[in-house]
Parts: sequence; structure tokens; C-alpha cells
Amino acid sequence: MKEFHLHLVSDATGETINSVARACVIQFDDVRPIEHFWNLVRTDRQLDLVLEGIRDNHGLVMFTLVDETLRRRLQDFCREMQVPCIPVLDPLINALAAFLGVESQRQPGRQHVLDAEYFSRIDAVDFALSHDDGQSNWDLHEADVVLIGVSRSSKTPTCIYLANRGIKAANIPLVPGSPLPAELDLLTRPLIVGLTKDPDRLVQIRRNRLKLLNQGEGSSYADPEVVRSEVQEARRLFSRRGWPVIDVTRRSIEETAAEIMMLLARRQSAKFSPEGKKT
Repeated sequence: MKEFHLHLVSDATGETINSVARACVIQFDDVRPIEHFWNLVRTDRQLDLVLEGIRDNHGLVMFTLVDETLRRRLQDFCREMQVPCIPVLDPLINALAAFLGVESQRQPGRQHVLDAEYFSRIDAVDFALSHDDGQSNWDLHEADVVLIGVSRSSKTPTCIYLANRGIKAANIPLVPGSPLPAELDLLTRPLIVGLTKDPDRLVQIRRNRLKLLNQGEGSSYADPEVVRSEVQEARRLFSRRGWPVIDVTRRSIEETAAEIMMLLARRQSAKFSPEGKKT
């Protein structure tokens, strides 16, 4: 395992550079970055601490600083120390500026301003939490997406992820012997998606769940035959209702959410004619 120091320098929360760095590092086998995370770097004094850290632990530097003075100091220092220094967002910002014909505002943390989009995300998170696991079905019509699936098919984390993208998502469990809420038959606005999972994998997950709850494995909840029957019945239900189905067995939460967002986009596009008018 090859280890290396990786300095992530941001003038905001650092979420962007952290995600970019991890997406890049994951492409290399047998390497482990020793991360030095420097966020909210907006003054010379704060940058001094960063430079001290780089001096003590030579390694790759990635940054998202928009203040020109701080950028220049960091780049000059790294050049002197002979360590790579990468301005992560520069290529995209420069390309956008050239394409749009306008200059960027170079304002730190601008993506986190308390605008309408921000409050929309907060509202979506609140909606997902209050409509988790079949709760508050009386206003399901306000949802953008309703996820249906058997227990432990990643419904809740997928809803939370979607909510952080500003999408109102509710989820309803398929419980053997229990009917679906009558409100589902009245929905026209939300996209309803069925989630399914490989029965064998589902059994493993449910057994682990029972262990965490200090419950025995004698329950039908993790019985292979019962689980297989649940999954088959769920698939038949999705087919009868004409709902799109996503198999989440080998998908991360992000990949499942991306598929749902693509379904939403296609649904939205289908509502409009080529002239831009609703059909």
C-alpha cells in the first residue's frame, strides 16, 4: 500500500474538493492518501497555517481558492517547495467564462448562499423524513418520487440522497399481508418507482439486521424462501402497476438516485412537445 500526503485547500466547506479528490484517488489500486483538510481558508493567517502544513508534510496540493492573492501565495509556495499544486475548478470556470462571455464573480462559498434552491433542499429533506417508511400518506401527492420496495431495499437512504438534490421523495414498504395505502391509486403527479434486490443478498442483510437488534434468526423476516417469495411478489406487483423497476443489488445509493433522476428527467421531457408546449 503506497501512502502519500494530500492537501485539500478550500475557501468554503470543502465538500467539492473532497468529492473530486476521492473520485480521482479511487481509480488507483493500492494507494492510501493521508488527507490534510483545510477549509474556510479566506485570510492570510489561515493560509499561513496551510503553508506550514505543506512544509511539514510534502505532498500533492489540490485547491479551490477564488481570492487571487491567496491563490498566488499558495501556488508560489508550492513551486518553491517543488510540490504539485492543482486548481481543481479553474478549467471548468474558464471554459464557462469563455462560452458565456462573462467573468466569474470569484466569491468564496457562493454555492452555499441561502437562496430559494437552498431552502428547497431543506424542505425536501424534511419531506423525506416525515414520509419515511409509509408515514404521512395523506399528502403523498406533493411528492416528486415515491419509492416502493420490500424491507432493506435501500428506500430510506435513497430518499435522503434525492432530498439533498431538492427532490421530494417518499417511500412505502411492501409488507407481506398488508395492503398498499389507498392514496397510491389516486396519485398522478409523483413518479412511482419499484426497488428490488437479489433475494440471497437480501437474506444476508436482514440476518445482519436481526443480529444488531439482538433477535434470533428464527424469524421469517430472514427466511430464504419467504424472502424469495416477497421479492417475486414485489416484481409481479410492479409489473401489474406498470411502475419502472430498479434492481439495487449492485448499485450504490448514488447510482440508484442517478437512475431515478434520469427517469424524472425523461418523464418531464415527455410532457412537452418540440415547440416547448405541454402535450
